[in-house]
Amino acid sequence: MITTQPSCNDIHEPGLIPVKDALARILAAVPAIEGHERLAIEHARGRTLYEPVISALNVPAHTNAAVDGYALHAEDLPDRGTRRLDIIGQAFAGRPYDGSTGRGQCIRIMTGAPMPEGLDTVVMQEQVQLSDHFIELDSRHQAGQNVRQAGEDIRRGQTVLEPGKYLTPPDIGLCASLGIAELSVRRKLKIAIASTGNEVFGIGQTPGAGGIYDSNRYSLLAALNRPDIEIINLGILEDDPDSLLNSFEEAGAYADVIISSGGVSAGEADYTKTALQTSGQVNFWKVALKPGRPLAFGRIGKAAFFGLPGNPVAVMVTFYQFVLPALEKMLGINNKPIVPAFLAKTTENLRKKPGRTEIYRGIIGQSGNGEWTVKTTGKQGSGILRSMSLANAFIILDHDSADIKAGEWVTVQPFSGLF
Repeated sequence: MITTQPSCNDIHEPGLIPVKDALARILAAVPAIEGHERLAIEHARGRTLYEPVISALNVPAHTNAAVDGYALHAEDLPDRGTRRLDIIGQAFAGRPYDGSTGRGQCIRIMTGAPMPEGLDTVVMQEQVQLSDHFIELDSRHQAGQNVRQAGEDIRRGQTVLEPGKYLTPPDIGLCASLGIAELSVRRKLKIAIASTGNEVFGIGQTPGAGGIYDSNRYSLLAALNRPDIEIINLGILEDDPDSLLNSFEEAGAYADVIISSGGVSAGEADYTKTALQTSGQVNFWKVALKPGRPLAFGRIGKAAFFGLPGNPVAVMVTFYQFVLPALEKMLGINNKPIVPAFLAKTTENLRKKPGRTEIYRGIIGQSGNGEWTVKTTGKQGSGILRSMSLANAFIILDHDSADIKAGEWVTVQPFSGLF
């Protein structure tokens, strides 16, 4: 009888950590970074707000018309039948009417124009009968209609954006509307990225026997190419335990995060694991996840360390399921647009055994009746990076689920909410 060792094919392997538990441990271990800077608002998109934005003025700054129409006294609205009002002037945004208005009189007014003194109601131009210099209106209207009050949207002294807000284009426009030129944002997160493995070659080199081009580092560089991150490219590190540890320790002196790929499984040539075990600050987990079972997490120097698997798809899966949430916590983001996940009907059978989370690469579409559907991209091997390139979503089969039949509902996570 041959005594076998646990492997990635074992569903109930001892020591496997459920995905949700692994993520919880990671998030509990990474605090938000300190430090901030001031930026002109045109450069603040995609950064994390550090100090609150407080309005110094009312929005609208003055009571104004919400529609094009006629401003009048509410007392002139008829209870029944119709009433005729004389038009005695005009008001435009940026060119208000400056004068008094008596009973039985009205002002032609445009959207955004300040309400003339004493007038409190606007009737839409489409709801009156216009004749020469007067209008005729009926009894369908209410006092105060179609008028925006000063401070109705934002009051002077009101906090309009809280710290931790991930700044979006509407946020930038909002600040501009308040006359705010600069914002205090959390500093950039410094992330060092490395690839490991004697079989890995850089672009421009000629791979040796059994060699492969380094795709993992480029996938991560692209995933982290965002305004709130400063990337430190460590390249392909020498596959030697002492050299690896020295490189990681040097990076840990100035980076906030180190991300490496490869060398964290149980193989004899997994030198990254050998090197990091001597540091005593990195844990090696077997996560109940396919693809992405081997994962290293801990700390080197002042940097959080993520050791991702070597297979290209497993790198992408573990990055988006574990690393990205941790990075956004470190950036202090607590108010970001939600990454969507919803149900879609699978158009094919999906094999799955309870006991681990499995993530397929899928293509979301819609059926003729408008239902969301999803199909896989074909072969799902963790080394088939094209399965990610063809996909527009992850299909997430949770820890306890079993085989899925065509026509059943599955959870999908669109890439548009991640990338």
